[in-house]
Amino acid sequence: MSLNASTPTLHNVVDGKLHTEATVSGYASSDEESISSNPFLDQKVAEHYRSLYNKTEYECRHVFDPTVEWTKEEEKAVVRKVDWHVATWACIMFFALNVDRGNLKQAVSDNLLNQLHLSTNDYNYGNTIFFVSFLLAELPSQLISKKLGPDRWIPTQMALWSIVAASQAALNGRASFFACRCLLGILEGGFIPDLVLWLSYFYTGSELSLRLSFFWVALNLTYITNALMAYGLLHMSGVAGLAGWRWLFLIEGLITLLIGLASFFMMPASAVQTKTWFRPTGWFTDREVSIVVNRVLRDDPSKGDMNNREGISPKLLWEAITDFDLWPVYAIGLIAYIPQNPPGQYLTLSLRHLGFNPFQTNLLTIPSQVAACFTLVGLTWFSERINERSFVSSIQNIWLLPCVIALRWWPGAQVQAWHTYALVTVLLSYPYCHAICVSWISRNSGSVRTRSVSAALYNMTVQLGNIIASNIYRDDDKPKYRRGNSALLGIDILVIFLFVFTKFYYKSRNAAKARKWNAMTDSEREEYVNSTADEGNKRLDFRFVH
Repeated sequence: MSLNASTPTLHNVVDGKLHTEATVSGYASSDEESISSNPFLDQKVAEHYRSLYNKTEYECRHVFDPTVEWTKEEEKAVVRKVDWHVATWACIMFFALNVDRGNLKQAVSDNLLNQLHLSTNDYNYGNTIFFVSFLLAELPSQLISKKLGPDRWIPTQMALWSIVAASQAALNGRASFFACRCLLGILEGGFIPDLVLWLSYFYTGSELSLRLSFFWVALNLTYITNALMAYGLLHMSGVAGLAGWRWLFLIEGLITLLIGLASFFMMPASAVQTKTWFRPTGWFTDREVSIVVNRVLRDDPSKGDMNNREGISPKLLWEAITDFDLWPVYAIGLIAYIPQNPPGQYLTLSLRHLGFNPFQTNLLTIPSQVAACFTLVGLTWFSERINERSFVSSIQNIWLLPCVIALRWWPGAQVQAWHTYALVTVLLSYPYCHAICVSWISRNSGSVRTRSVSAALYNMTVQLGNIIASNIYRDDDKPKYRRGNSALLGIDILVIFLFVFTKFYYKSRNAAKARKWNAMTDSEREEYVNSTADEGNKRLDFRFVH
């Protein structure tokens, strides 16, 4: 369910937040001013949403309180507690995902391809199969998660894929390699948007970007941990007659299984459901629960317009898919991460070809991951600090531009070992804009219905981009991959222009809405609010962030 024609007041998204805007009648007089961050101070607004939350059986409706107040110190303490219980465990689960998703790069450094009689193209095909399966599972997984609840579905996913991940220890050739890649993609697909949906129950829109950046810091830390674990596990080669890469898959798969099983107990459905038989005192006091719930609703009242066990109908699904105003960000997801993907994917293989042994190779991947942690968080913080997304996100591809040019034309690239390593390390230290874009698509969705689907659709476009990226470096183009690097350069330039286009697209959409709104009289605005069939981000009172 979403906001309907009976909504008694007008809300406008400014800088990613819903505001009640100031006039004598409580309706918008401009798209930049607001009298309060609490839209429920208007009694009619409060009663409307109370009725809406009761109708949808929103799980936190009994805690909804338009009059409750708290101090900044109380809120900071509550957010710290949410970070400890929610964001920390989300990062641990994300770590588990990327252990199983990323350890193939460590395995191929230990001659997996040779021992299974696989070529570079087979490696590409395996990655493509994984990404296609991952993509196809995204939307079905999100629909299942919305119906069952992410607190139930995510641990189930993790337990299932960890079994497949550990089973890779028994790979015996091309067919089993492709089969495991397919199953891993199906079971892991949808995990990220499912987790974002769960996090949105606990955080405001402006807080979500930075917390999502912690995800990708966890990703980089996973790569570092994987490299260190690989260094030890690959030394187990010959133990019980197994190759080192087989031990790598088996042990890391079992680690994920333990985290998946623990997640059944670590993921409450909502802030009001943390008390249970194995956690009798819960995470929060009654007052803290009230603060957690009401601060999120005041930031975005639409977060209570669906129950967290409510499915999405085919009609609402179609409306979300055809929301063309989100397509520019989908386009960004499709191509923005292609330029850095092949150099990262082939880093361990390239280093092996340049003469480094398996153990040196895995340790040499660490510096770029450490640097990327700082650039990622820095970029996300800067975006929120100046409240800008399009131009700030383009810094990622501006960073990549000289590196890709060097890969294509610098004579030392792909030939001189330490020169190549230094160049690729700088490239892979880029400031990753993915956290900004995930939060961006959530903010511009305008309703739970659209937000649930848009997160999956955005991630599907990212997987499509990964599929493209997995087939840019080819056997007949190695070792310098000049044709592939030329393609990466063209795509990188295109991405920069796409960020600029997206900026001006959203500015023009906001200006068009503002012109229509400002042309109305107060009575016409009130009539619009009370009778319009426009919903979510199609309402004249909604403003896109950019």
